[in-house]
Amino acid sequence: MTPTLPRTVRAVDTAQLLDLAQEAAMHGFSQRLPVDWLREHLAAEATHYLFPTLVQRLTHRPEVPLQWRCQQLLTVSTGEQIWGLLDVLPDTFDKIPETLDTASKKDIVNRIEQAVKVREWMERTAADAGS
Repeated sequence: MTPTLPRTVRAVDTAQLLDLAQEAAMHGFSQRLPVDWLREHLAAEATHYLFPTLVQRLTHRPEVPLQWRCQQLLTVSTGEQIWGLLDVLPDTFDKIPETLDTASKKDIVNRIEQAVKVREWMERTAADAGS
């Protein structure tokens, strides 16, 4: 039986997000940013947000555990918030404390929908650095 996808948003600090990305890398999850990239670009003291949107089961790779594909709202060192994806184990997600009220969660989901994607942000910052 597939666990029920939670309809919530969880807040994590940069250290927690790096741990989640490391766990995703350890399991070979496909949706994750490299830990070194995150360490280089995330604002060190920022809060980031995870919003589960899909139950991901890799039937062609049965050794890979079921995961929740989360949209993430990341705050980078420029202060901007950008959109990415991160696959997280359900038990790991459940251990993240519920700290946000309903209005905050709705606001974060709206900001996720408006945010620039990681790839677009990277292309823009590379172009800015080159000019």
